[in-house]
Parts: sequence; structure tokens; C-alpha cells
Amino acid sequence: MRKSCTICGKTSVMASTRKLLRGHYNRTSRVRKYPNLQWATLPVSKNGVAKGTRILACASCIKGLAKGK
Repeated sequence: MRKSCTICGKTSVMASTRKLLRGHYNRTSRVRKYPNLQWATLPVSKNGVAKGTRILACASCIKGLAKGK
């Protein structure tokens, strides 16, 4: 099972980073980037999940829940 945000469904993505070498070819390496998932309790029911349930949510969704969106 992949770790993903319960609210928005954000998962990990593959990204590439450039290693700049002076006078050589600029090779890239593939790196997996993970979302900032944290345990949070829902203040309101959302997406079919009951109020007060502990869920894994990304930081941007937790900020949105605090604002009441």
C-alpha cells in the first residue's frame, strides 16, 4: 500500500536532480519525493470520513482544515 493523503490523495513522485560538474556532462539522478504526511484528527467530517477520526493528511490539507475550508 502506498502512503497517500486521505483528503486530497497526494502520493510520492519521481523527480530528477542535476549534479553540476565543472567541465563534464551534467548527469541526473532519479529521486523519489514524498509528501509531508502527518497524523491529524478531523474536526469535521470530510470525504466520507467521520468527525474525530485520526487520518494521514499532508501539511497543506492540515492547514486548510485549520482555516475551515
